[in-house]
Amino acid sequence: MQSLIILISGRGSNLQALITANLPVKSIVVISNNPSASGLAVAQSHQIATHVIDHRCYLDRDSFDAELARQIDRYQPDLIALAGFMRILGDKFINRYHGKLINIHPSLLPSFPGLNTHARALEQGVKIHGCTVHFVTNQLDHGPIIIQAAVPVFPDDTSDILANRVLKQEHLVYPTAVRWFLESRIKLKDDQVKISSALNVDQTLYSPTID
Repeated sequence: MQSLIILISGRGSNLQALITANLPVKSIVVISNNPSASGLAVAQSHQIATHVIDHRCYLDRDSFDAELARQIDRYQPDLIALAGFMRILGDKFINRYHGKLINIHPSLLPSFPGLNTHARALEQGVKIHGCTVHFVTNQLDHGPIIIQAAVPVFPDDTSDILANRVLKQEHLVYPTAVRWFLESRIKLKDDQVKISSALNVDQTLYSPTID
């Protein structure tokens, strides 16, 4: 059994999905940069240890990253999952945890990295949108892709409607990706993700597909 650290900044909906997924972990610890994050209460309601490292208390990104790394290293986690963590991490931090730092992003990367993905998708008139779980690298929202889920975009969609449709898929694919990692079904080789087998799905377009 392995250990998992989840980094959050806000409401914790993906955190909730990870907690309730019955993952093969011996422990979960939640760390937030935001003392007001409602996800902290989500974790505490499941008797999960939480820590707050308020980024506003640090002079620069490096000092915040150093304290975050110090707290993480106390637990020696096998995997660190960013779940709505709204801080850009520095290169030194990312390199320190290379290969065990993953993120979920609300678009089909490499399309629409960064913020406001749903509004940008609607502005561009795309017909398929979705979400991506990827390894974190020094290039923002461009790490090796683990899994994606796609949803249709309808003519009367608003950003909120589309966001909710995508979020339902986030809650499915993020626990799947974390499980694959913890079960050693993922291999990161030459900046490509190799997966030994995939979840059997039949309603939404997922990638990777079934072997």
